[in-house]
Order: sequence, then structure tokens, then C-alpha cells
Amino acid sequence: MLDLFNPEPDTSRNLLPYDGTVNYYGHIMLLAQANHYRDALLNTIEWRNDEAVIFGKLIITKRKVAWYGDRPFEYTYSNTTKHALPWTPELIELKRLAEEVTRETYNSCLLNLYHDGNEGMAWHSDAEKDLKKNGAIASLSFGAERKFAFKHKADKSVVDVFLEHGSLLVMKGTTQTHWLHRLPPTKKVSTPRVNLTFRTIDE
Repeated sequence: MLDLFNPEPDTSRNLLPYDGTVNYYGHIMLLAQANHYRDALLNTIEWRNDEAVIFGKLIITKRKVAWYGDRPFEYTYSNTTKHALPWTPELIELKRLAEEVTRETYNSCLLNLYHDGNEGMAWHSDAEKDLKKNGAIASLSFGAERKFAFKHKADKSVVDVFLEHGSLLVMKGTTQTHWLHRLPPTKKVSTPRVNLTFRTIDE
């Protein structure tokens, strides 16, 4: 499945210096496959503008999201609750691929659609009570290459990585406890990015 024309990153290397584990696998599929999944996800996912309740006010983002899973799991973040939709064929294929590569299992997926570089995500951690504590989160990226950043909650040290089209990054262990992450906006990107984060909801 790997693109032999690009050097493979050291997947055993932890991008974080301490207090968590983040492994970047780089491309896990050929360019034609990545293009296929990008186009399928853009056209078949039930995208909705994301909503958040901040200081009692409903905020609707330009960024779009979708939530899928084994069952109609409830997932609550930013004071709003979503119910998981049934898997699409492409999501089942990508879930199996993520599980095979990471040797983990997942029962749900939160998808984000960023239309261009003006859309991003502020500093946050995925530590909602619905999620399995210290469970692995597998992040698949399609479309525009974007910088992804981590910031330690205590000493504020920062680690950056560029997430490529058709690539996989995994966050696990105590990463969500000790680190924030974000997708910073950029004027350099004018094309969309689709991100899938496969996770485990505690049943």
C-alpha cells in the first residue's frame, strides 16, 4: 500500500518529546487511491456545518463535520451532541486500513471538511468523557497538505508536522491529557482538506 517513490517516515519515532505518543506514518496509499477516497468522501458524506455553544451563544462554523459509527453513538463536544450515522462503504474500507496499519480497533469516526486554508481548528484536546481514556485516535488526511501542531499544556512547548494527502497520524497514550493540538489557518492553501479521526467510544 505504500508509495515506494517517497521515503517512508520512521513510524516508530514519537513526535512528542514526553507525556504522550504521536506516530506519523506518512502516505499509506498510492496517489490514485488517495484521490479516489478524497473525491468519494467529498461527495458521499453527509456534511453539516459544525455547531458549538460558547458562553451560551450558538456558533456555526464554515468548516463542516460528520459523525459515523458502529451504532448511533452519542458524541458531545463544545456543548453540542451528535448521533453517529451508519458507515459508508468507503469509511468501512478506511477503518479497516487504519486498524491494520495501527494494530488498534475503532468504532467511530469524526470527519472534518476544511474548504480552504482560511478554515482551521483552535487549540483543543480530544478528551471528552465519551471517548476511551488514553485510546488511540487515527487521523487520515486527504486533499490539501496542512500543518498540524501540538502544544504542551504545562510548558507550552510546540511540535509541528505537515499532514500529506493520503497520510496517517496516530495519537495515543496520555497525549490528550498533556497536549493540545490545532490546525492553524493559512493563506497558502486554496483547496479543500478532508480529515478522518477514527476513535473508540466507551460503550
